[in-house]
Amino acid sequence: MGFPLGATDSRTKAYETRNAIENGADEIDTVINVGALRNGDLKTVEADLRAVLTACRNTTTTKAIIETCLLSDEEKVIASQLVKKVGYDFVKTSTGFSTAGATAHDVALIRRT
Repeated sequence: MGFPLGATDSRTKAYETRNAIENGADEIDTVINVGALRNGDLKTVEADLRAVLTACRNTTTTKAIIETCLLSDEEKVIASQLVKKVGYDFVKTSTGFSTAGATAHDVALIRRT
């Protein structure tokens, strides 16, 4: 949901999530709101993640994409902590449509978080 930069409104992401599940999805990928994260608006990022997770109603595997190539190391850690706090099943490093993919450094940083 929110592909590719997570800028979609939380209500829209939640609607798209419910619709996907009603149509048979058993895994949901959502892109964190990269702009909100980079601006330090962590309340928005967390609320956005929660909206999608709530729409899943514990029936699907949840994955949050943090788009590591667009973030500083500090932002990667913050994003990973938020994803963990909210309760997602997985963190993904990239959509595959940005400036670069994951690096070994990114994976190690997320794993330590």
